[in-house]
Amino acid sequence: MENLEQKVIEAIDYVRPSLQNDGGDIEFVRLEENKVYVKLKGACAGCMMAQMTLKNGVERMLKYNVDESLEVINVTMEEA
Repeated sequence: MENLEQKVIEAIDYVRPSLQNDGGDIEFVRLEENKVYVKLKGACAGCMMAQMTLKNGVERMLKYNVDESLEVINVTMEEA
C-alpha cells in the first residue's frame, strides 16, 4: 500500500493541470503530520484568490480523496 505522502503527491499532480491552465502551478514541499506544505508558482503565487484555491480546491480534494484530517499550508508567502 502507498504511504500517505505518495498519495498526497499524486493528488496534487492530479490538480496541477487546472492551475497550469490559468498560468500557475503548485509544488509539493513536505508533509508533516497532517499538514501538507505547498508552494504556489507563476500566476498563482501572486493571485488574490490563491488562498481560496488552496482551501476550497486543493485542500478539499485532499480531504476527500486522501485523508480528511489533512490541512494545506501555503509556504509561498513565507518566502516573499
